[in-house]
Amino acid sequence: MPHTLVTTATHSSLSSEYVRAAYCGRSARARLVCSRCYGFAFVLISLASALMLPTATAEESANGSRPLVAYIGTFSSPLRDTLPTQVDLPPGNGRGIHVFHVDRRTGALKETSVAELGTSPSCVVVNAAGTRLYSANETDRVGSDKQGSISSFEIDRTDGKLQHLNTVPAGGAGPTYVSIHPDGRHLLVANYFGGSVAVLPILADGTLSAASDVQQDEGTIGPTRAEHAPPGSFAISGHDRTHAHMIQADASGRFVLHADLGLDKIFVWKFDAERGRLLANDPPSVSLPAGDGPRHFHFHPNGRWLYSIQEEGSTLVKFEYDAEHGTLRPTQTISTLPPGFAGSNFCSEILVSHDGKFVYAGNRLHDSVGVFAIDAQGDLQHVEDVWTQGDYPRSFSFDPTGKFFYCLNQRADNVAVFQVDSSTGKLKFTGQFTPVGNPSAMVFLDLAK
Repeated sequence: MPHTLVTTATHSSLSSEYVRAAYCGRSARARLVCSRCYGFAFVLISLASALMLPTATAEESANGSRPLVAYIGTFSSPLRDTLPTQVDLPPGNGRGIHVFHVDRRTGALKETSVAELGTSPSCVVVNAAGTRLYSANETDRVGSDKQGSISSFEIDRTDGKLQHLNTVPAGGAGPTYVSIHPDGRHLLVANYFGGSVAVLPILADGTLSAASDVQQDEGTIGPTRAEHAPPGSFAISGHDRTHAHMIQADASGRFVLHADLGLDKIFVWKFDAERGRLLANDPPSVSLPAGDGPRHFHFHPNGRWLYSIQEEGSTLVKFEYDAEHGTLRPTQTISTLPPGFAGSNFCSEILVSHDGKFVYAGNRLHDSVGVFAIDAQGDLQHVEDVWTQGDYPRSFSFDPTGKFFYCLNQRADNVAVFQVDSSTGKLKFTGQFTPVGNPSAMVFLDLAK
């Protein structure tokens, strides 16, 4: 909800007698009021009191004029033609991309519109200018090779509503992740079912062009049993073929990284911005433990550390990142689960806090978020495990201030809101649930900026 400026006069800090007497050029102590000035004085009191009210700062008033918007991508149709090993089969309870306005004080969400899409826009990203949104349409089937598709939208800068611009093939089946290259001129796509990554040029009007490059992942598929899986785990899903799960450039844009779950590798590419091409780095990849299945990764704000989460091994790995050469060196592996856990768990999201002090790791089936403190060397120490207040947390996001943490519970069809303790990293449930069918990904846009 937007903040409003309350204009009811309060005289705790400015005495009406003082104002009236001052207007007449007399001492407040004398308490002599000129009746002829009384009406003017009352107006002066109201204006002065309103200006001195502490209830709304200038920043809050400006923010109140334009909303903080949240976009939530969903599974809006069932997965079809799936592999026998596919364990995540959302029924498609969403309606497309759901648009919310966010209460800046409480973190509460209020739905304002929906961009109706029946193709499961399961990942969404907003450009730096806040004028365009792009979605990966995971269940779309385009052409004889049944590619997924990518859509572009124009953002209404008054309320955040979306207007569809165009849709193009994704360069592979089942696009599950999109990110924007730092140059703002290329969209990077990871195609999970296609086992490929693609580069889509972004044109001057924000629309997308056909892929300028598609790279097919190749290599030896890892074992179905993860090396670091908990005892008794049957978390077996992606070691049947190549599965590109995430793609992201580093801060400089010189290198692009992508994780392939089936190959147990994170690939590193040199990026040719002029041609929109991916060129193999030297070395071209780094290997994770056999069968662990790297899913997502996140850079630390300092750019020197990268943390990856392994879907089937339920682990976090810390890497030292050499930004000059685009190389990764693993230095720590730690479980995402509490000591003594046994059974099956599929990891999902990983986020580093805005201040670089904490890492948050999602556990599906255990239905928790593991919180880890980052020490001076970048190593992780377990802090706590927090119930997600729902089933199968697919992803989570911080609001722009880092004060609120939103957990998207895919099978529970809701988003749960938590407060973040900035000193400890711990999460406290606010009691707020927002209904969203099969929520998958969430991004924010502050229209006041």
